[in-house]
Amino acid sequence: MKNAIEEKSFCFAVRIVKLCGYVAEHKKEYVLTKQLLRSGTGIGANVAEAEQGQSKRDFFAKMNIALKECSETKYWLRLLNAVDHLARKEYDSIMADCVELQKLLTSIVKTTAARI
Repeated sequence: MKNAIEEKSFCFAVRIVKLCGYVAEHKKEYVLTKQLLRSGTGIGANVAEAEQGQSKRDFFAKMNIALKECSETKYWLRLLNAVDHLARKEYDSIMADCVELQKLLTSIVKTTAARI
């Protein structure tokens, strides 16, 4: 069974892919959605890489990158909401998931930093 951060980041990536497809199709917005797609799916990709890290430092580095991708994703979500490409309900829902991921990743990064 996968761990919580791996599962949550994967499910978040699925939501991001679907959201980007929707915004591209219905709002004809391609540049911002490409950025969101890259950063939003990058969270889970880096978590998956971290799980196979060669050392604690490697694990820490990948988790830290995942945390940075999460912060970037929050930016793109805020921007898409500000230009009315996301309805408030959609924005609030996906942003809540992003904030939850950020909190988990922050905890993992801080705990790992204390151990290396």
